[in-house]
Amino acid sequence: MLSKELKKTFLEKKDLFTDILGQDNIKHQIKSALLMNRHIIIVGPPGIGKTTLAKNIAKLLPEGLKNFVRVQGSPDLTAEDLLGDINPIKALKYGPLSLEAFQKGKIFKADKGILFFDEINRCPEKLQNALLQVLEEGKATIGSYDVDFNIDFIFIGTMNPEDSSTERLSDVLLDRFDLIYMGYPETIEIEKKIILEKGEKLEVNFPEKLLHSAVHFVRLLREDEKLEKKPSVRASLGLYERAQSNALLQGRKTVKFEDIEEAVISVLAHRIQLKPSVKYLKDPSEFIREEFKKFLESAQELNERGEYR
Repeated sequence: MLSKELKKTFLEKKDLFTDILGQDNIKHQIKSALLMNRHIIIVGPPGIGKTTLAKNIAKLLPEGLKNFVRVQGSPDLTAEDLLGDINPIKALKYGPLSLEAFQKGKIFKADKGILFFDEINRCPEKLQNALLQVLEEGKATIGSYDVDFNIDFIFIGTMNPEDSSTERLSDVLLDRFDLIYMGYPETIEIEKKIILEKGEKLEVNFPEKLLHSAVHFVRLLREDEKLEKKPSVRASLGLYERAQSNALLQGRKTVKFEDIEEAVISVLAHRIQLKPSVKYLKDPSEFIREEFKKFLESAQELNERGEYR
């Protein structure tokens, strides 16, 4: 089993998930689940590193087993996409019911590796049922075939519980998984490190104080009770990158507050969703504009008193 291959690695080293900053409790939960060969679903909002974390796990597999197969959840996805189907050319050659005519799907390609199912709650009910059979029995029923297979893979799914446009996962399917809940970066310092590591850099100076302000504003929005959908780390990255380009387009080598202000609507308005009690009174662009203005006034007041860093 793959868990045996990972056991020595997990027990010898402390932080194996170096592609993700912070999230120590999540890393511990994942190691604990994978040591016992448990299938997992990482639950959390978009833009927090769920995919990066899954890819990081794949890097830990021994040489020769580094097999990472990704499936993107979609209402159009079929059981045949995941499990396989009959190859019509081979069916003519070997016969429609021969095993030689069967073309393996992605789940077979994940043997001795990781099957990463991004946004698993976007897959239709029929596919959920096929997946349930695979996880429970190690068997797939495809058309006239009952295909028995022995494959060893780690199933890692992701799910955004706040997305109301997705399919509901059945209780019997969820019962086959351990759910690990992942949130936004724990501190502003961790989020700033993520931005500096992952963000694109131009030949522009971005003062630390302004970077702190930009990230702080995004984090304040996440705490706002008026918001139903909150901005992810990608929003912080967007402000960081767009402020640089705005400064450069103005012929400056240093970012100013006005460069951040110029980007906030474009970067943030579509990344939030107002609660019903608010969205009929104002649109997201207006909300962001007002909140940023209040943020600037508050920051200026604190700065004058020497309390804002």
